[in-house]
Amino acid sequence: MTASDLTQLHHPTSVAVIGASRRAGSVGHEVLANIVASGFAGPVYAVNPHPIALDGAIWIDAVPNLPQPPDLAIIACPAAHVVNAVEQLGRLGVRLAVVVSNGFSEVADRAALQRAARQSRVRLIGPNSLGVVIPGAKLNASFAPYGARAGKLAFLSQSGALITAMLDWAAARAVGFSGIVSMGDMADTDLADLIDFYAADPGTDAILIYVEGVSDARRFMSAARAATLLKPVIAIKAGRSPAAAQAALSHTGAMAGSCDVHAAAFRRAGVVMVDTLTDLLAAAQVLSRYKPGAGNRAAIVTNGGGAGVLAADALPAVGATLATLAPATVTQLDQVLPAGWSHDNPVDVVGDAHADRFGTAIAAALADPNVDVVLALHCPTAVETGAAMAAATIEAAARSGKPVLACWLGPHNAAQVRRSFEAAHLALFDSIDEVVRGLGYLHRAAEGHTAALRAPPRLSIPEHDRELALATISEARREKRFLLSDAEGRAILSAYGIPTVAARAARNVEEVAAACEGMVPPLVLKIVSPDLAHKSDAGGVVTDLPDAAAVAGAARLMQDGIARVHPGVHIAGFEIEPMVRETNGLELLVGVADDAIFGPVLTVGAGGKAVEVLHDRALELPPLDDDLARSMIARTRISALLAGYRDVPPSAVDGVVRVLEAVSTMVSDLPDIVELDINPLLVGRDKVIALDARVRIAAEPRSSRMAIRPMPVEWSADLTTRSGVLLHIRPVRPDDEALLAEFFQRVSPEDLRFRFLTGLREVGRDRLVAMTQIDYARTMHFLAFNEGRLIASAVLACNPRHTHAEVALSVDAGFKEQGVSWTLMQHVIAYARAEGIDTIDSIESADNRTALALEHEMGFETVAAEGAERVVRRSIEA
Repeated sequence: MTASDLTQLHHPTSVAVIGASRRAGSVGHEVLANIVASGFAGPVYAVNPHPIALDGAIWIDAVPNLPQPPDLAIIACPAAHVVNAVEQLGRLGVRLAVVVSNGFSEVADRAALQRAARQSRVRLIGPNSLGVVIPGAKLNASFAPYGARAGKLAFLSQSGALITAMLDWAAARAVGFSGIVSMGDMADTDLADLIDFYAADPGTDAILIYVEGVSDARRFMSAARAATLLKPVIAIKAGRSPAAAQAALSHTGAMAGSCDVHAAAFRRAGVVMVDTLTDLLAAAQVLSRYKPGAGNRAAIVTNGGGAGVLAADALPAVGATLATLAPATVTQLDQVLPAGWSHDNPVDVVGDAHADRFGTAIAAALADPNVDVVLALHCPTAVETGAAMAAATIEAAARSGKPVLACWLGPHNAAQVRRSFEAAHLALFDSIDEVVRGLGYLHRAAEGHTAALRAPPRLSIPEHDRELALATISEARREKRFLLSDAEGRAILSAYGIPTVAARAARNVEEVAAACEGMVPPLVLKIVSPDLAHKSDAGGVVTDLPDAAAVAGAARLMQDGIARVHPGVHIAGFEIEPMVRETNGLELLVGVADDAIFGPVLTVGAGGKAVEVLHDRALELPPLDDDLARSMIARTRISALLAGYRDVPPSAVDGVVRVLEAVSTMVSDLPDIVELDINPLLVGRDKVIALDARVRIAAEPRSSRMAIRPMPVEWSADLTTRSGVLLHIRPVRPDDEALLAEFFQRVSPEDLRFRFLTGLREVGRDRLVAMTQIDYARTMHFLAFNEGRLIASAVLACNPRHTHAEVALSVDAGFKEQGVSWTLMQHVIAYARAEGIDTIDSIESADNRTALALEHEMGFETVAAEGAERVVRRSIEA
């Protein structure tokens, strides 16, 4: 079953309420009454052993006796009977049910419900759901107090109470919805399924989600990223309190709270995250009306100078700037505005302005090439009504394709004004703060969309020695040590090209002086103890020691002090390092935390002993590229110091980028790493060096928990075609865009037509981006090379549930009929088999006889023939 099984959610022709009741106030009664009252056109069946008399409903005593399989079933019977109801519905042929029943807190009960849904082939929403509201179908299949008007917002919520609040807000503002879904406990259909469904729904312009927790991080990230390429996704996350943070051995683990990780994940997927329900609704108002654009230059037009100044002051906080008006615009405004106007942006049309002056100023601002968006701020006066000013604003906006965000201060004509803006599909706000935040949401949605489409540069990850790192981890685990020693931590960093400081070991105080021989002072002494996570906190680090005697003395004092204050601590020895000095050097923290939902999370920020006090850090999910690493650094406060100031030169930011990418690669290669701290990472003008490293590993070997699937390098292969052509096959990389563009220039026009099923003459950047910026959890694109030259491409696109895929293949015209297609397709089939994909389709032009013959030879069968196209399908055996 796939997300497409939810199709009947929006177009049911019949509905059954299992557990409908005649008892007023019961869930079964309220759901049934709401369905009938909402005006649903199809038959409504009330299923209960006892007769139910309600106009508009047809009583049926049991599920097997339903006269037809309803398109949608609402299950409201007691929890003990739900599994049986699902099984009966499945046997009847029902494929979609919403479980509003609760009482499934026990794991065993939930597992039984999931098993029944899977075996019966019934997609479930819930349990513990408030129900669903589908205004386009005139269906309120919920026990919410009232329904909603039709519109183009989808609202997905893990809280039923938030749905009733949303309905209240929407009713007061005439906002409509394509669908409202209470997800409940998500035993089957989860957030990713519903995001996929509404991303594909042409009747939905924006998706709003209230999130308490994500059940499958990888599926959520895939669905959210795919959706944000098509339409805005806006989220509010519950549980922002730091009280939920759990203790961790590393600074990184202590600082990476769950809400912060969710925010990092949402940003990576292009989701706009807001803080409050009010913000969610405000963002919905903007993003459902305007397509996110690349511009953030705002012009402010107002009849109140103070309002304009307040709005201008608030712009930088939301990532917007005050536009510089073109001279021609200022000249034009001079001709229509009184002499006392502001002559600048904000455009103050003066308090005695009538509607025509206000509208003319807005039109001039919209026509300015330096302006991307206009904020129209109206302050009530006795000179002109708010309704007239609104009409002038709407008329000016209608003549431009640029967004206009309006703010009408004061209650005068409020209802009439709101109706006018709603009819014109323009966003209206009640305060200056709200309208500026609305502009910020537009900007953030544009940033997310741009991030999803950008082509990152080639990674600058250094060479690394994965086998050495794996051996270090395996040795520690054999000794049942899960907090690695400093030496082991440095060995892993060095294996991934991260510069570290050389250190010598001494097993006891007596060996310390000898270990210092030949080292150039000043020196640093560190305690070695598996029981001390933070050595400096326990007095286990002494710096700036002038000679061996001073080091030995410090070791003796250190040992005595720790034994006195921490009598149970095992001291395994000491380490001595040369003290690294760096003029104007800055101390950073680079780390990895293990989030329970999203897996490994990377962090960078200000380091040193005060790291948790400064709390300056940026989070990101791996894998990283250069752009993502630089963006992380730019979000920290210490980045201003890294950039240089006054007579202090810039620091080696490129070196920090390489460290972040190396740690990202380490996380991908070594899933056994649970936590990692490089603190401090000393950053100077020309170099970076890790002065300390702390690494904690899992007690048992484990597989990757990355929420974003990294490139599966294990599917690179060297193969030979039947005619002897040598092929190197590997997955596509984001930086292959130019390579792929050059390849398609060598594909014949006829083969381009076969590949894209259109008269395409040139493969544009939008298609190239889609083929290189792929989500490896959903799509695989294999490139085949011969002696370094790209000669073939095969894209395998999967459905969200990873059960079915479509393949499309192209070959360089100079390598036709040499077995390249056969060999590459066999590699694709092997990959599909390993991924658990059940079937592969290929859509071919009917006159592409060569491809059809090859695919039939490989076991494909024709399953559809419509017009000039043929669909051939191959089942993938286990």
